[in-house]
Amino acid sequence: MKISASFLGVKNIPKFLTELNVTDVDYIHVDVMDGKYTINKTMPYNELKAISNYTRKRLDVHLMVEHPLKFIDDYATLNVEYLSVQIDSKDNLDKVFSRLHDYGIKVGLAISPKDDIELLKPYLKKIDLVLVLAVTPGFPGQDFQKSTLSKINALKDEIKREKLKTLISVDGGVTIPNSKYLKDVDIIVSGTTISNSENLQETITKLRK
Repeated sequence: MKISASFLGVKNIPKFLTELNVTDVDYIHVDVMDGKYTINKTMPYNELKAISNYTRKRLDVHLMVEHPLKFIDDYATLNVEYLSVQIDSKDNLDKVFSRLHDYGIKVGLAISPKDDIELLKPYLKKIDLVLVLAVTPGFPGQDFQKSTLSKINALKDEIKREKLKTLISVDGGVTIPNSKYLKDVDIIVSGTTISNSENLQETITKLRK
């Protein structure tokens, strides 16, 4: 299992990223919110592009925006491995996937707790990753919704049935206690559990166990 650390809600982002850079965390999770798809809005790209000053870790970007095509060209200039868009974003998803493939970025598709996995079936063969949100998008520090577990199991069954290599990532309310239910997923995203801990590496290691 790989770990992606989110800095959503962190006050001193440069300090946090610098400390993460010396851990064995796999990715830095970047939440991008436009204030339209979600109520909240995150820092603009012209501030986020400084992220490379503090970490060499690959980025795992999640665009919680209405029109991802407006954002891809900018974020593609960063050290991005995965870029996920919401399944109900307003741009044509095939065009989004094509743009990401042009940049050599792995494609992720995110679903919220309200979304049925049936919505994913037409796209599973076209994407590299499903980002399953276990909380309502846009707010850090929410509790993990246990109904997500049945969604993950159904998704795993569908991927196996189709003989696909699509990965599953889970984001939202992931803590050390509930991470034990997520051992069969490929990536877990954790924010406040890591950022509020006194020992980042120790917490990352415990999330993996």
